[in-house]
Amino acid sequence: MAEPLGVAVLGAGHMGADHIRRLDRVVSGARVAAVADPDTGRAKEAAAGIDQVSVHAEAEAAMDAPGVAAVLIASPGPAHEEALRAAFARGLPVLCEKPMVPDSAGALRVVEAEARLGRRLAQIGFMRRYDAGYQHLKSLLDGGSLGRPLMLHCVHRNVSSPPGFTSAMLVNSSLSHEIDAARWLLGQELTAVTVLRPRSSAAAPEGLVDPQFVLFETERGALVDVEVFVNCGFGYQVRCEAVCEAGSARIGEEHGMAVTARGGAGVEVPQDYLVRFADAYDREVQAWVDAIRRGRVTGPGAWDGYTASVVAEAGVRSLEHGGRVSVELAPRPPLYGPVSR
Repeated sequence: MAEPLGVAVLGAGHMGADHIRRLDRVVSGARVAAVADPDTGRAKEAAAGIDQVSVHAEAEAAMDAPGVAAVLIASPGPAHEEALRAAFARGLPVLCEKPMVPDSAGALRVVEAEARLGRRLAQIGFMRRYDAGYQHLKSLLDGGSLGRPLMLHCVHRNVSSPPGFTSAMLVNSSLSHEIDAARWLLGQELTAVTVLRPRSSAAAPEGLVDPQFVLFETERGALVDVEVFVNCGFGYQVRCEAVCEAGSARIGEEHGMAVTARGGAGVEVPQDYLVRFADAYDREVQAWVDAIRRGRVTGPGAWDGYTASVVAEAGVRSLEHGGRVSVELAPRPPLYGPVSR
């Protein structure tokens, strides 16, 4: 491919605007060809200063714009299924932010639609697979020097939750990255989930169950626990420790600047996921562009997106009704191999 890959970006909010900036200023081999958002004023603002870009209110109009050869979906989750299937109908490779589709029935429809094509077009935005720390931990676990993984201890903290954030969203939105990261790191499917409800923080909005403590079981007997706390007040933190038969490894504590001044020392804590995982997002989008230019689609796929939705739904049932809930997956289509690596 001699010309830059023309990308239509769907959604110009916080995530979409950052991807527009990334494609325009950071990623090589691509350009922003079109932007779609129901708020066209916001779309124009996000695309300001970019040459030869068209702005649209409708997603399909952006996909049909001149020069578009790929789609990046950063719109709200409920719009993803329609956008993915429209991209499939046009034969356009697509990078879709999580959740692929919020409900498992819709996610399964996407899997089935792609399987009918007989080739992969979708990569799902589980960007932790592109974070240097997570990649190092994955390589260490796959290498076997620490022995069989027994447990993962995970932490996911946000400064504060946005307006309208619900208790279920701690599971089906915040926790989705841990779901995928655990499957990928261990190379195993998750088979059951239990959500425990400690006393809510005084900083949590009225009625929000925050924090939550989540326990996942895997198909080969490992356990994964996650503290998810979206109103911790002090910063954005993501950590993971793998405990194995012959040792342990921990990541996620090295991302702030260490400052020493008169009378003390401290470490900066990132306040936003776009800061904490900036390099991972850059590598993810660059890898996506490079693969498309080679005629391929790689990385986490539609099956990974579907599985995350199924596990999250099981977690919400546990949150709402208590107890352990089994994870029941549909048969995996032949297009998709084992847990994506």
